[in-house]
Amino acid sequence: MRLLQVQDHARFALTEDLHYTIPPYAILSYTWEDDAQEVRLSDIREQVAHAKHGYRKIDFCQKQAAKDGLQHFWVDSCCINQDSEVELNRSINSMFRWYRDAEKCYVYLSDVAMKRDDNSSTWDEAFRRSRWFTRGWTLQELIAPRAVEFFSVDGQYLGDKTSLERQLHTITKIPVAALRGTTLSEFSIKERMSWSQHRETKLAEDRAYCLLGIFDIHMPLIYGEGQEHACRRLRKELEGN
Repeated sequence: MRLLQVQDHARFALTEDLHYTIPPYAILSYTWEDDAQEVRLSDIREQVAHAKHGYRKIDFCQKQAAKDGLQHFWVDSCCINQDSEVELNRSINSMFRWYRDAEKCYVYLSDVAMKRDDNSSTWDEAFRRSRWFTRGWTLQELIAPRAVEFFSVDGQYLGDKTSLERQLHTITKIPVAALRGTTLSEFSIKERMSWSQHRETKLAEDRAYCLLGIFDIHMPLIYGEGQEHACRRLRKELEGN
């Protein structure tokens, strides 16, 4: 697991790939923008990340982590070498655990704006319509972490998984017990599968891969196999458990 480490003067740097001793860290959840504007591992290494629009949320994450007394944070776009099939495979199979083990999960809602003097009714409608609730990968990012905090595009705190529990249940149809951390095996396969029914993924195969952690399954990723084949392999794994 590779992390970003907070440094002086609002800067950060990559750690080496950590395998055993992982320091406390925050983790970011968001919806991807245009691929060309997302900050990649190479952008961090070449120190050109700030030139991309996606840098804004990374800057937010490092500042919020520092406020919370955390010196490390993780963002998938630039902490994973997307060009390495081995690393990508390992990372996706580890993703649920990485979110579960985070001290804090910050949800950055790029389509929800809030001014400092706004009340909850002002941004509640935008919150409910947020694209974040329609994506496949954000399902595990909501369920896995103990502490999930929601922020507007301007970095304003909206609430956490506890204070927004009623809204989250209404929007996602996920049982309150699951939001509160009840072991997922307590819910049937059919019920857990229903939580992703109206969610979408950019890549067809990710419709299956984004559910690996929800079902505590690990399997090789084969991008190019198509959604039907990926889902068939997932069902086979579920039948074997």
